[in-house]
Amino acid sequence: MMKTLYLDCGMGASGDMLTSALLEIHPDAKAALARLNELGLPGIKYQANGVQTCGISGTHTSVLVHGQEEDVEQENAGHSHSPAHSADTAEHHHHHTHTSMQDISQIVSHLDLPSCVKKDILAVYQLIAEAESTVHKVSVSEIHFHEVGSMDAVADVTAVCFLLHEIAPEKVLASPVRVGFGQVRCAHGIIPVPAPAAALLLTGVPTYAGDFAGEFCTPTGAALLKYFVSQFCGQPVMQVEKIGYGIGRKEFPAANCVRAFLGETESEENTVAELSCNLDDMTPEAIGFAEQSLLADGALDVFTVPIGMKKSRPGILLCCICQVSQIQQMVKSIFFHTTTLGIREKECSRYAMKRELQTVPTSLGTVHLKTADGFGIQKKKLEYEDISRIAHESQLPFLQVQKKLEKELDSKG
Repeated sequence: MMKTLYLDCGMGASGDMLTSALLEIHPDAKAALARLNELGLPGIKYQANGVQTCGISGTHTSVLVHGQEEDVEQENAGHSHSPAHSADTAEHHHHHTHTSMQDISQIVSHLDLPSCVKKDILAVYQLIAEAESTVHKVSVSEIHFHEVGSMDAVADVTAVCFLLHEIAPEKVLASPVRVGFGQVRCAHGIIPVPAPAAALLLTGVPTYAGDFAGEFCTPTGAALLKYFVSQFCGQPVMQVEKIGYGIGRKEFPAANCVRAFLGETESEENTVAELSCNLDDMTPEAIGFAEQSLLADGALDVFTVPIGMKKSRPGILLCCICQVSQIQQMVKSIFFHTTTLGIREKECSRYAMKRELQTVPTSLGTVHLKTADGFGIQKKKLEYEDISRIAHESQLPFLQVQKKLEKELDSKG
């Protein structure tokens, strides 16, 4: 089984909502919050409060920068926006203090965090800076951020990276992301939703507008998802252990939250590939040779099924079961050993019992016993080769040897 985190982004994603959802599934949320406030982010204080949305209880995390929180009136969907400017634009807003990417790197380098977490923080923030630089058509070094906006985003990114390090999922998955529609106000004026930087960060990610106007996925949220999520998909079959609700500030007819599901899913080894092809111009001997060759190349199983093909021609369906990591190798082997011109592929979940091969002494000699255990069931079976060998050596019928060995093993428990 694999420790898996699944993020439900049906109401978008932002740094504060992700932080809140992860705090709720942390083994010790109170200690984690205290640790965040001791990291050394200048002028930053995290506050986590219990709130509700549509009757659902969860957590909302606020970031205070020098005692002030980003102006809620400047937000559209209750998600923190990360305003950025090029250097020449910043000159026209000289009444604000601005922070460069180099300044942020310097801040992160002094945080009381493991080096791997610092690396994650800088990598995520680099994604944001690169997206903003592309939007403004300037280099990353020329991008400057409002002091409050930049520190709020750094605090959110830091919190998410730290909490994910603490929770330590082996795999992070997420749903398709709601981005919203309409317009949102930022330092430059009124811009379309999703914001250009967020839209750029979400390229390659399945997104949709939804039926509520507003900004639902911020550049910070988009960058965090882009960096940590390995696959955007529906919730997999998983044994859920904890659920966290990270709640946004605004109220909608639907619950405004990111949900975090922490649990276990099947490991990659329990997901197998089934490769198949139809054959109608190979002899049985040639097909048998192909089967043995595929097994020798590492296939988990190979089998054939008689089928009817075009014009009622009899044919053979050849199926090869292999690990997902072996697909390319097996495809090459099937093409090499058969006459097929095409191969179909599908992934399957495999439920397997834990297996062992034991060496057992008997009155007829040493034999190998296969045992399997799982799902409350136990099985055992003698190896065919051992029964066959003993039958030849003792000049006894196969079934008689099998029954004698099974009776002897049963008596031993």
